[in-house]
Amino acid sequence: MSYAGSNPDPFDPSGPSGPPPPRRSPLRRPLTVALAALVPGALLGWLAYEASGGTGSGGANGSGAASSVLSSPANGEDGAGSRGGAGGDGKTGAGTGTASASSSAPAAGSGADSLRGKVVVIDPGHNPTNYRHTADINREVDIGTNRKECDTTGTSTNSGYSEAQFTLDVAHRLRTLLQRQGATVRLTQDGDRPFGPCVDERARIGNAAHADAVVSIHADGAGAGQRGFHVILPGAVHEGAADTRAIVAPSKDLGKLIAGDFTRTTGTSPSDYVGDGTGLVTREDLGGLNLSTVPKVFIECGNMRDTKDAALLTSGAWRQKAAQGISEGIVSFLHG
Repeated sequence: MSYAGSNPDPFDPSGPSGPPPPRRSPLRRPLTVALAALVPGALLGWLAYEASGGTGSGGANGSGAASSVLSSPANGEDGAGSRGGAGGDGKTGAGTGTASASSSAPAAGSGADSLRGKVVVIDPGHNPTNYRHTADINREVDIGTNRKECDTTGTSTNSGYSEAQFTLDVAHRLRTLLQRQGATVRLTQDGDRPFGPCVDERARIGNAAHADAVVSIHADGAGAGQRGFHVILPGAVHEGAADTRAIVAPSKDLGKLIAGDFTRTTGTSPSDYVGDGTGLVTREDLGGLNLSTVPKVFIECGNMRDTKDAALLTSGAWRQKAAQGISEGIVSFLHG
């Protein structure tokens, strides 16, 4: 393209200083006619050769350019296509076609449906609006061994980040991870009710779901300077409405696996103030455990009242690691 006032292009045939147009060769027309006569004959000969079982690139060996393109990794392993992008659902992305579906098929056997048929109940501790309903949450309920408050407001960091906010965020992240592997996941509350549920109802939700595993997510409110996480296991309780004898052993297995994976994934250490460094604590005074008839544990992910632990608990990246660690422990337990 030329602009007014610009220098003429010496290689532009339309320009004032361009070279003269080439002269046509007197042999051009006879050669064109000859080629037009030869091409159909050559094409017919090639078709006859293929029909007789030729071994060219599209012959008996079944390869050929089209097959090579379909089997190329570039057509089905680009992440955003065959592997479902950030969602990771293993479904074929738009425009990737059959080749993408074929190349992504192994993903289904490597974990996408590994928890299909399993039910996991996640119990986010407390409720973000419990503080508005003190009379309701202070009402006592039967926990088997005695009576206890329906629920509490939970603790918070010195900056005001509440335990209830923390537990719900981790629960959402954990739910996503487990659902990607095919599990049916239910939450005892999702910020969708004014308070609670009460501790006895939390247990009943897991029982009614016939859950294969239940995890109650919490963060502790211990003294400043005390750090680390711990997993709470149910003790052997057989009193009143409580009978945990059948779930003590599987709950301990679940707790050990979660503790190990939580340490590895988050890089944090077991509690230095309870559990003697094991990260495991057994209790018989928690209604959510006493009334459970399915394997269940609590995890206190850290101490919100310690500034170093609080820095972790308020980090979205660290909460994702926490959810990953809990998820991996659950998956290992469910796989047996």
